[in-house]
Amino acid sequence: MRTRAVTLTEQVTQQLSAEIARGDYPLGSRLPSGRQLAERFGVSAAVIREVTEHLRAQGLVESRQGLGCMVRARTGSAGFRLPAQLAVDREEMASLYELRLELEGAAAALAALRRTQQDLDSLSDLLQGLRQRLLEPQPAADLDTSFHIAIAAATHNKYYQQLLQYLNVQLHDAVRTARSNTLRQSGLAEAVHEEHVAVFAAIEAGDPVRARAAAEAHLRGAAARLGLRLEGNGPLPPVPA
Repeated sequence: MRTRAVTLTEQVTQQLSAEIARGDYPLGSRLPSGRQLAERFGVSAAVIREVTEHLRAQGLVESRQGLGCMVRARTGSAGFRLPAQLAVDREEMASLYELRLELEGAAAALAALRRTQQDLDSLSDLLQGLRQRLLEPQPAADLDTSFHIAIAAATHNKYYQQLLQYLNVQLHDAVRTARSNTLRQSGLAEAVHEEHVAVFAAIEAGDPVRARAAAEAHLRGAAARLGLRLEGNGPLPPVPA
């Protein structure tokens, strides 16, 4: 039977979930700030963001403007969740990339039609940060994930935003793995970055057809870098030229 190490995100999520279930944080109370939680558990702010998203996806907390994360339930809902063994199951991962192709392709197209200047500024800032940290797997993975979430936000459809935020945060480890593998080949990190640039350029141009195509091409490339094969599409090419 295959086993895997429990990640820091999972450890902190389990601890906070148990504390909420015990009533350490009563319904309607506020969790400590992200900075306080990071200091308490000795983890990065990125890990705490992932933990918060896990708790939110389980229905345990909700974010309120200016108030932080408020406890809304002591036990999690049985809604959509990713399989626990996803990190080691290629078949499951390939199925999720098929889902991402449909959802994120459509989101990019919708973002091209609805994006505001603020959305474009946010995407541009993330791309600039990603360019600067391109050869650092962990920061680059954080920025990569944030870029995809920002595209979802640019749809101005809260359901796209909530679902794609959940998917991208859950797949963060896969993104980091892909980026670590990418660094082993000279020039590949830059080629991957250009895939992101192509998605942004199409959204900025307000071209939904090109935005969808660019997003799908990027995700096919990402799947190939993880060694995944998507059903019905044949062997995936390395990275689109």
